Amino acid sequence: MTITRGIGLFFGRIIQAIVTALALSRVHPNVLTFIGLLINIWAAFLFAAGSFRAAGLVVIGAGLFDMVDGRVARETNRVTRFGGFFDSVLDRYSDLALLVGLLVYYASINRFFYVVLTAIVMTGTVLISYARSRAENTIPKCKVGFLERPERVVLIILGALGNRMAPVLWVLAVLSNITVISRIIYTWEETQRIGEV
Repeated sequence: MTITRGIGLFFGRIIQAIVTALALSRVHPNVLTFIGLLINIWAAFLFAAGSFRAAGLVVIGAGLFDMVDGRVARETNRVTRFGGFFDSVLDRYSDLALLVGLLVYYASINRFFYVVLTAIVMTGTVLISYARSRAENTIPKCKVGFLERPERVVLIILGALGNRMAPVLWVLAVLSNITVISRIIYTWEETQRIGEV
């Protein structure tokens, strides 16, 4: 067994224990989703105050709720169409809350360029999910691209904990918009393939 596999199994068992405990508590999965949003809003306030490392730790806590809400829904047979929709919408709020916190921070220290850069990241973040959602009204699947939500969250955590948010914003700005462009091209190719324009 490799070290990474061992680490994965170790944390997998911890997450499964948490899921089991939450399932036994009968807490509704949508409540867990909402708690995750509230924790991300707390992280946004920390970002706005310039407490990047503390914000990174709080985002890790929010990520735990993001990992378990769907599993709890499956464990308790409470998977619903609304639950999937609710989770997706609150994920967008969570993503944008963190970036608004960074916008406030950069505005407060008069770093206009980083305000603009963060706004570009926000645009790419929203359009990644919108492009996929809109594409899948036309074609069966559109999961192409480099940067899904888990990768974005991990990058934000790394940037916050390492106090290197500026380089992370550059990576997010570039890769998020490349992902959107990839989805546009892929959708165009697929519509051409099935004979639609």
